[in-house]
Amino acid sequence: MTEIENVPLRAWIGFFGMVLGVFMAILDIQIVASSLEQIQAGLAATRDEITWVQTAYLIAEVVVIPLSGWLNRALSTRYLFVSSCGGFTLTSLCCALAWNLPSMIAFRALQGFFGGAMIPTVFAVIYTLFPPRQQATMVIVVGLVVTVAPTAGPVLGGYLTEVLSWKALFLVNLLPGVLACLSTWFLVEVDQPEWTLLKRVDFPGILYICVFLGSLQFVLEEGIREEWFDSREIVFFSAVAVMAGGAMFYRELRIEEPIVDLWAFRNTNFAVGCLFSFIIGIGLYTLIALTPIYLSTVKGLNSLQIGQYLMVTGMFQFASAFVAGPLAKRMDSRLMLALGLSLFGLGSWLNGSLNHDSGYWEFFGPQALRGFALMFAFLPINSLALGTLPPEEVKNASGLYNLTRNLGGAIGIAVANTLMIRWDKAHYAALRDSVTPGSPQADALLTRLEAQAALLRVSDPADAALKQLYGLAMREAQIMTVNDLFHVLGLLFFASLLLMPLVRKVRQDAGDTGLH
Repeated sequence: MTEIENVPLRAWIGFFGMVLGVFMAILDIQIVASSLEQIQAGLAATRDEITWVQTAYLIAEVVVIPLSGWLNRALSTRYLFVSSCGGFTLTSLCCALAWNLPSMIAFRALQGFFGGAMIPTVFAVIYTLFPPRQQATMVIVVGLVVTVAPTAGPVLGGYLTEVLSWKALFLVNLLPGVLACLSTWFLVEVDQPEWTLLKRVDFPGILYICVFLGSLQFVLEEGIREEWFDSREIVFFSAVAVMAGGAMFYRELRIEEPIVDLWAFRNTNFAVGCLFSFIIGIGLYTLIALTPIYLSTVKGLNSLQIGQYLMVTGMFQFASAFVAGPLAKRMDSRLMLALGLSLFGLGSWLNGSLNHDSGYWEFFGPQALRGFALMFAFLPINSLALGTLPPEEVKNASGLYNLTRNLGGAIGIAVANTLMIRWDKAHYAALRDSVTPGSPQADALLTRLEAQAALLRVSDPADAALKQLYGLAMREAQIMTVNDLFHVLGLLFFASLLLMPLVRKVRQDAGDTGLH
């Protein structure tokens, strides 16, 4: 890799403009997720229908990410990013002006398509604009955006919805989007378009990729609500995903100029880095989904209060950047990765000791530990996956690398939601079996609950007491399930340490073959 000794100031400004655009694109996922109930009320949609506001965005995003490498080569970094950021900004305005649910879903799908193309583009720019000695620092900057934005989303989303309205969730993108477009257009020039690629478009490859990833994301998003393979719709799209996936792999591995170059996985460093990225995606996005469930169902907190809990992770991610960055130049990347995975696993395991009285400070320590650990894992994984590839392969590889993190999150959330339903039932059944007629503890509790209901002049105190007992059992079952899921995530990260023998050390100051 050719080293650029001095990156001009205009390029720095342009790069940070791109980072701002990516921050808004990633933030938009969680900022909307935290306020779906308000959007549901505003659009007069049902609970099942409103989930498509998120599903449409995620399907479109995951489809475009692997295509971004080819698009980047064909259009160049500047043209692709500006068109993507401009489209994202325009569709954000359209979302705020949406007049019904179908229009919102259509605009959200377009927003996800444009937003998804921005993320891999910025990762690729790191390895083409900056010299190797500066790449680690830039990875930290983009890493903070990728990992802090999801945790900042609920805080900002809850605040904007409470103070203004749900429309502000989309309008907040307008000014940063315009600034990112202008700075990129005028200040970023790292490559030139390869217009000839547009004359040799692999349309069947694009079709297979879109159908495969779109169907897979649909199954993962909707499977839990449709009871998985009890639904004909889920069975159909699962079959479509398998067939389209097989066709995609067959075609993309055989043609001379594929849309997605899957041969990148021949690079051991890249393949292992993507595997770790997949695991990080499972941990990061599953915990962002899991924690609010506990806080809303057990603690009864609103979106703004939940955001204040999740903000702890983001704050410690930010703080860890000032430690991980300097350490990356001195510490063996393998040791750094092992430390990051271990701390994240420990933070998840420690979070699995909740009870109904657990509050802010019971979450603070484990969340702080996980937030601090993320940069220690993310930095060596990113360098492992992309830092030793030739410049001409980075654009394509960046899309695949980011795709693995998103798929990890989608699969992790789908599995966690499925286990939650099953384990809730199992824990409730165990609790119900232990509350038997004649049990001194059960009789004493029912007597006390009946007395409380009688004081409130309830028409049927006995029935009210039984309903309250049912609610207490369900609450405890939910707490036990959440604790189990935290422990499972902890064990997953501890188990991922078994992959460490596959990791080869990456020198931060290396070029194309930066290995010891």
